Formats: sequence, C-alpha cells, structure tokens
Amino acid sequence: MSIRLEFRACALLTDVMEQVDVLIIGGGVNGVGIARDLAGRDLSVMLCEKNDLGGATSSSSTKLFHGGLRYLEFFEFKLVRESLLEREHLLAAMPHISWPMRFVLPVDEAMVYGNHTSPVSRLLRWTLPWLRGRRPAWVLQLGLRIYDALASNSTLPNTRRINLAAFKEGTALKSDFSTALEYSDGWVDDARLVVLNARDAAARGADILPRTKVVSATPDAGRWQVTLDGGRAVQARLLVNAGGPWVSEILAGALRQNNPPKMRLVRGSHIVTRALYDHDKAYFLQQPDGRIIFVIPYEDEFTLIGTTEEPHHGDPKAAHCSPEERDYLLSAVNRYFAAELVPEDVVWTYSGVRPLVDDNADSATASSRDYDLQLIEVQNAPVLNVFGGKITTHRHLAEEASNLVCGALGNQLPAWTRGVPLPGGDFNGRSPDQMFAELQSTYPFMSDGFARRLIRTYGTEAWALLDDASSLEDLGADYGANLYQREVDWLRANEWAQTDEDILWRRTKLGLHGARLTPEESANKRPRSA
Repeated sequence: MSIRLEFRACALLTDVMEQVDVLIIGGGVNGVGIARDLAGRDLSVMLCEKNDLGGATSSSSTKLFHGGLRYLEFFEFKLVRESLLEREHLLAAMPHISWPMRFVLPVDEAMVYGNHTSPVSRLLRWTLPWLRGRRPAWVLQLGLRIYDALASNSTLPNTRRINLAAFKEGTALKSDFSTALEYSDGWVDDARLVVLNARDAAARGADILPRTKVVSATPDAGRWQVTLDGGRAVQARLLVNAGGPWVSEILAGALRQNNPPKMRLVRGSHIVTRALYDHDKAYFLQQPDGRIIFVIPYEDEFTLIGTTEEPHHGDPKAAHCSPEERDYLLSAVNRYFAAELVPEDVVWTYSGVRPLVDDNADSATASSRDYDLQLIEVQNAPVLNVFGGKITTHRHLAEEASNLVCGALGNQLPAWTRGVPLPGGDFNGRSPDQMFAELQSTYPFMSDGFARRLIRTYGTEAWALLDDASSLEDLGADYGANLYQREVDWLRANEWAQTDEDILWRRTKLGLHGARLTPEESANKRPRSA
C-alpha cells in the first residue's frame, strides 16, 4: 500500500513539474545566443542566470567585433576567417549597437615589438637576430593584407598607409611616430548585445530567468530533473552548460561530474579616462612584452584603454583592475601618446574573466580564443558543455551548439539567425544619421545628443519607449544625463533590469555621465568590477 501511494505521489509530481526541451545554465552572450537560436527552431527553452544577464565577462569586454589581427601570428587562420565573416553579419544585424571603426597602428622601428611567444616572432628572431622580436613594418603590412584577404567581400575599407604628420590621427601621438597603418574592424555595446539576444529569445517563446540559480540537476530515465533556488522543479530533455568562467564549477557542482575539463581563467582589465583626442578612430598599440593595447573613443566624452591578460584565481565575480594593471595600461599609452597620463586621470575601471580552453600554451596571450562544444550523456541524459569562445563568434557558436542540440533531440529545423536583426535593429537600409533625424522630427523637444543616444541604445524601439511624450516633462523624473523615469520603467518592464547598477552601468553607461537613481548616491559613483 505504501509503495502504491509513493508511486502515485511521484506521478502527480511529474504531472505538475514544468517540462522544457532545453534548460540553459548561464546568461552570458553564449547562453542567450543559444536560447535565441533554439527558441527560433520551435524548441521550448528555459535559461537560468544566477545574476544579471551579461553581468560578468560578457559586459566586460573591449567592446569589439573583430577578427583578431594578432591571432594570425599563431596561425589561427580558421578562427580569424570565421570571426571576420561574423563581423559582417553582426554589423548588419544590429546597426544601433554596433558600427564600423577604423584602427590606427603606429609604426616606428625603434618601438615596434613582436609577441615573444608567437611562431612568427621566434622565426624572425632566428633568421634576423638584430630585430630582437620586433615586427618590422613589412611584417605588419603583410599581416594586414592577409587580414583584408581573409575578410573577402567585406563592406569595410581595406588597409592603407598614412603619414601621421598630415592627418589628425597623428596629433595626439609623440613625434617619434611618423607613419601608421590603418585598418577596419567593428565596435559593439557588449552588455546590450546580451540583453537584446535575450529579448529576441523571449519574444520567440523562451523563458528567461535572471537571478535564478540552478541548485542541482540529476539525470533520471534519460532526462534531467532540475531544482532551481526557491525549490522550483523543472524537467528538461537536454541541458546546456554555458556558464562561462563557471563552466567547470557547474559541472562539478550542480551536475556532480568528476574531473571537469581544465580551463584557463584570464583576467582582462580596462581603464577609462577623459577623451584623449577628438576623432572617432581607435589606436592599436604594440608593447615590448608582445601584448596589444587598444585605445578607443568611448561614450563621446571618454577613452577606453585595454586590455590586460593576467591569470585569475578565485571567484570570477570578484575580478577587479589592480593598481599594477592600471599602471601597466597607463604606461602602454604613455609610450605612444604625447600627453602623460597619471592614475588620477582614470575615471573608471572594470575587469572580466575570460574562460579559455587550456591548450597548454606558453602564456595567456598565446592561448586560443576558439571554442569547444562537448555533447555528452550522463546516464543517458544529454548535456552540452560550452568552453571558451569570443564575443565576435557568439552567433556562430550558438548556431553550431543548436545544431548539436537539435540533432540530439531529433529536431530537424534549420539554422536561421544569420542576418536576422536583433530588436531595434530593423533600420531597413536607413543610416543611423537618418534615424536620428527621424526621431528628432517626431519628438522635436529632444536634444541632438539625447536622440543620438536613444537610437544607439534602442534603435527603432526608441519610438515605443517615448510613446506619446510631447515634452521632457512627460518623461517623468529627471535623474541626470538625459535619463528619465520613462526609460527606467522601460528597462525594468522590458529588459529585466532590477538594480541601479543594471540600469546605469549595463543597460546604459549613464553612471559614467553622472546619472543617479537615488539622491544619496554620488554622481561620480563607480560600478563594482564585473
């Protein structure tokens, strides 16, 4: 009798338990990209993220869609080619949060260095010992020509050589530099990239659950019995572990798997200063130790400088820019720029931890940025583990991951995301300047800077956000930096924003401009490092 009652209780529990095809652990760019792709293939999807969407690595990048010029030194042609092809697709699909950018690479034989661990640098040192690891101009130009060739049919301009004395790009640099090479790549607002993928996934039926931790996942009869914090129970046909720097921890913890694959955790720190120059191009600066530092115009009034590559130990969420990393970045810029930067010039710092596949490379710089997808079964229950990756290849990674998932579940619907705009990106051939003009025509009370920011943040959804407003007063409380209550309400209702940090430092960067949501907060508050 007790056995029969226990069996009936289990049956009733199964009847009320939520059931999905795929449960994804991790709300970074890879997790939300996979959720979007799978939801568009008519699978039922649930995504759980223990913190805010994109709250760690995916909002702490250098904000670039790029092929990875320096990866050519390590002969990663496949990765570079794939990244350059993706760069084109992504720039077209999200013209509001990404755009082309030109990069200036100053050339000076006295100060140009090679990566001491790369095969190219080793070959040069062996054949031409007097170079001592430096990349001569012809090597740089050859690398950029290969870069252009791998980006065949690109819509972006090719490499050119410029005389710095004749161009404004040389004004900010030391007089040592007379020549530069200029090439193309792309910029992206990484945190908005994450939330817009999540929004598109939700619009296609996915259940997106930020601040929801997976406590345990147990295989049972070919399915996963999953417990979320708060006791919520879900049954999934397949799990995706897209935990980023926590991927191995999830395997060992919630999934109770022994000997998870080893990852190399690398901390990338960035600093932000007031604008160092008055044009819209970025700089690509080589360093004596072989590292590359980017100097990028940021948020109109600032300059973004990064990144470092330091081994990280401990909780990735606790990553922060150390004084040593800050000073390293300042020295890197001072090696090239005429104006001397000091620590007091830094107005903000942030750090993220990149999970790299441990390929036993000599250094973090030499470690591959490619990704690895491993579909395994645990007691006949399938789980897909996502290792590594980079922001530029997130859509391609999601497509490959979704193909594997669909194959495991017997779903034959094809890939579909290439070229499909993210929410707000349906410009239909109009340029951002045309969109600014249209928004200001509809809402003439807006300043040029306000209209430009809304288009760059929300694209065509700026009209839905502003709705019937006919004056600034209609937008509600003013929190500074053109942040009004209506936008705050929009972010809370549509983009899962809950805290001030979500709004001021991820959904927007208005905290950097002095916006604040509560009177007692300092206008110069800096966010916690991610």
